[in-house]
Amino acid sequence: MIHTTTIRSELDFHLKKTGLTINQFAELSKINSGTLSTIIKGIRPIAMQQLDRMVSAMGLPEGSFYELYADECFAYPLNWRRLKPFLYRCAELDKLKLIQKVVRYMTDNLAYVPLLFDTAEDLFNQGKYSAAAMIYESVAESEKYQHSERLALCHYRLFTISLGHDQEKNLRAATKFEEFVERLDEVDQLDALKDLANIYSSLRYWDKVEEIAEKMGRKATIQYSYKYEQTKSHCLQKEPKRPLFLYIIYSYLLRSGVCDERGDYEQALRYVLLYSELSWVKEDSEEAHRIKEQYKMWAVANTYLYQLLSGKVEVLPDYVAYIESKEDEILPALTKILQAANQYHFNVDYILQKFQSKISSYTAIKGQSQTYHHQVGEDRYTHFLIELSSYYLNRQRYEDGLTYLLDGLAVAIDIHKDDAILKCVQSFEQFRHVASVEIQNRYNILISEVKIK
Repeated sequence: MIHTTTIRSELDFHLKKTGLTINQFAELSKINSGTLSTIIKGIRPIAMQQLDRMVSAMGLPEGSFYELYADECFAYPLNWRRLKPFLYRCAELDKLKLIQKVVRYMTDNLAYVPLLFDTAEDLFNQGKYSAAAMIYESVAESEKYQHSERLALCHYRLFTISLGHDQEKNLRAATKFEEFVERLDEVDQLDALKDLANIYSSLRYWDKVEEIAEKMGRKATIQYSYKYEQTKSHCLQKEPKRPLFLYIIYSYLLRSGVCDERGDYEQALRYVLLYSELSWVKEDSEEAHRIKEQYKMWAVANTYLYQLLSGKVEVLPDYVAYIESKEDEILPALTKILQAANQYHFNVDYILQKFQSKISSYTAIKGQSQTYHHQVGEDRYTHFLIELSSYYLNRQRYEDGLTYLLDGLAVAIDIHKDDAILKCVQSFEQFRHVASVEIQNRYNILISEVKIK
């Protein structure tokens, strides 16, 4: 005869081993003795809170018997009032395999899909991303043939959760998610397009950034007109995460950046004008005023920048003075100043000296900031190091130039930034003949970690 282990058999064994009566164990566990008796007899199913109290009274680690509890839940008709708290406790204790097991069993009954999705949303908002991802994946799988907003939201959340330092994985995530954007609610589309644009920007896929930024700006403009500018304004059924006008002007900011990367500074300045003049903005909240001030500041800085990159070196002192107190703008500004110096061959040693402490602090944190998503921050830091390296190599300060080049290579390898890796390798090979033995050894160690595609 095969004896199956159950929570009841474990409890019964514990009582016999310790010599405790039901009344004594009831006092320890804070569970009514009558309830305990019916549980042991199998008359009453065990609630989640009761299981945790029993486990604690038995002196066992949190989460003990959870596998048995899942099996017991499946032995009865599915009961959401029992399963929901079980999923939350599994999320708290990071029991992801159990969540996957339970959710896959539940999604066989499509009636539970909306409840599971709502649970995933709650866990996502609580920051329990791994647990939420398990549920989103099962919900998406169960609805993969549906053209539903819920399916699109699952993929949006999974895209957000999957983003990290590995740029190759970020590209795969962005490509996979992009086909679901149009299925989202019109308001959610704005945030999704903004997030996609940021990822493609960090990947330096400028054609994609331009395409997505244009789409985001167009959709936001239509919604803005619908809400504020028609004869009779309408309330949106759902508000975006940020003030609606932000998505319009962020589109201009992104497109000015694309023009910058293409060397079209005249067109970049036209976009700057579009996000510098904001008298049309209807929103009057504290956040709206803060955003407007931020964009006006960027407009001033980027006007100097694009004039500098066009060859108007005389604006450099004003540009430096302006960005000096703008903490999050110093690194991207220095990168562009170095780019201009490398292109037009002027000396910026005094500027580098001025910001030496800032450069050292960026080195310690790899360029991350509170303003930009970390993928964008690390990408900008990589290009700062490459431009700084080029500046020193052009001025025949080989030791400094090659040191910064290898720093840039190390970050590029860390985030799987293939174009930056290739650029660093090509530059090093050009100057290998002046590299010290120490520099060459470091290069060989770094390059052994990666295969150039």
